[in-house]
Amino acid sequence: MPLAETASDGLKIVIVGGFGVGKTTMVRAVSEIRPLSTEETMTQAGLGIDETGGVTGKTTTTVAFDFGRISLNEQMVLYLFGAPGQERFWFLWDRLFSGTLGAVVLVDTRRLSDSWYAIDRLEHHKTPFIVARNNFPGSAAHSLDAVRNALSLPDRVPLIDCDARDRESAKQVLISLVGHLYSLSMAREAS
Repeated sequence: MPLAETASDGLKIVIVGGFGVGKTTMVRAVSEIRPLSTEETMTQAGLGIDETGGVTGKTTTTVAFDFGRISLNEQMVLYLFGAPGQERFWFLWDRLFSGTLGAVVLVDTRRLSDSWYAIDRLEHHKTPFIVARNNFPGSAAHSLDAVRNALSLPDRVPLIDCDARDRESAKQVLISLVGHLYSLSMAREAS
């Protein structure tokens, strides 16, 4: 689908999180275009460097970023960037955050500690974000309240459930982020 000639406003959203949480999957699920993906086959070079525990069967990894697009209307376009999750690629995150309207921190309850870096970097950059628990097998065993407590998330940070594979679910995550950004904007305007 070509970009409308009338498109004049681009909004940037970044999806971050640990290795294997579903960032590439989410971008693929919601993008109206075939996403740009920098997924490569994992090789022996990553052994001992990449922490792959708890992510069985994963054979590829994002080495730069994923990119997708959603036309909101004739003028506004949402650009989605999925950040790489492995520690050796985190140096790219600060560049991806530049000009970002907001972010989604995608989490896997099997590896919650992998979410700390994403939350820390977003707070450091003062980038508004929401947290979405991706529904992997067994994730429902941890309530959203338990996830909030484990991540020390303040009540002001929305925490929702999602299935990154499902287009409607992934859209709801983005709608929740936009709603959160709107609420923050209204609160700033009121004060």
